[in-house]
Order: sequence, then C-alpha cells, then structure tokens
Amino acid sequence: MSLSRARARRSSRRSCRSTSGRAALLTAVALASALTLTACGDSGSKSSGSAGGNYVTGPGGISTVAKGERDEAPKLDGETVDGKTLDTTALKGKVVVLNVWGSWCPPCRAEAPYFAKVSKELADAGKDVAFVGLNTRDNSKQNAASFEENFQITYPSLYDPDGKLMLRFPKGTLNAQSIPSTIVLDKEGKIAARTLAAVNAEQLHKMIDPLLAEQ
Repeated sequence: MSLSRARARRSSRRSCRSTSGRAALLTAVALASALTLTACGDSGSKSSGSAGGNYVTGPGGISTVAKGERDEAPKLDGETVDGKTLDTTALKGKVVVLNVWGSWCPPCRAEAPYFAKVSKELADAGKDVAFVGLNTRDNSKQNAASFEENFQITYPSLYDPDGKLMLRFPKGTLNAQSIPSTIVLDKEGKIAARTLAAVNAEQLHKMIDPLLAEQ
C-alpha cells in the first residue's frame, strides 16, 4: 500500500470518529432539551410527589393541589432586603404568595409590574393575602433594593443570595425549581399552587382567588 493511500485511510477513520462523536453529543443535547420541555410543559397532567401530594398542571402552566392533599410549606425566615426580619410561619391565616426573583433576571423584571399591581389591589381591598419575595443570586442588597424601588414593590423580600431557602421545600412537592417561580400557600400554610414561569395579573388571580374563597 502506498504511503499516500495509508494516510488517506487514517484520515478517513479520524473523520468518522469525529462525526460519530458530534452526532452523539447532538443526540445527548437533544434528549436533555426534550426532557426539559417535557418537565416544564406538562399541560394538564397529574403527578404524585414523594411526600404524597398529588398535583395537576393546567394549560397555563399553573400546578394546583386539591384541599386535603397539600403539603406543609417549610419555614422561611431570615433577613429581608430592607434589613428587617421575617418569618413566613407567622403569616398563617392568610393566603401567602411567594415569588422567587433576582434583579438580574429578565423574566423577573417582566412580571414585577404585575406583582406590584395585584399586591396593591388586594391590600387596598382588605383581602387576607400576604406577598413575600425570595430574592436570590443577587450579590448585594443594593441591587435588590433598586429593583424593588424601580418596580414599586412594597412588600418584603427575604434576602437569599445562595438560594438556601428554596432548598427547604421538600422534594416531590410543588417546590421552587427555577427563577422566577411563584408558590401560593393556603390559609393553613400549605402549598396549594405553583408556576415555574413569569406570570401576569390574570394568572396571579387564578392562583390566589380560589384560595381566598376556601372555607
């Protein structure tokens, strides 16, 4: 076999291995993307969590749990962005809206005006609703405080730069899995609804109003 022909064969084998490697990588990426889309877009499905709570995800991406099947929310406490302290267990008796956000997060900025609007509307109407932010992955309180000022957010936000408060939610429940996430607790302090995407005013009311009507 000539030297030039041997070199050509070796080059061909390397090309095949490279092509095969790229194909395997693309397949893995496609599979991961498909799994992500399935997890986030499971419209109308019913799941059973490890803690025993069954939930249904509607077409708008809002997951809800029937009364009597809800899991107890964890205690979320600590220092707030404005330097005060807060313990969410003290809010039992009210519907509690927990919004996970960061000043660096574009979807958080998109939904912030709706949170400001709905929280003010419900407060002015004297409804038993408490809004609490969970500010995460912000390196300084100054960035978080500027965000609240710019969007006229008047309710408190726990300062959680390392995301440790998010990890207090039991696995298998409607826990916070992305930024932004919104979790709504019923008046007994149990996890009743969740969405893993930015929301508008209408979606917030769909999560809150049924819980206000519960006896």
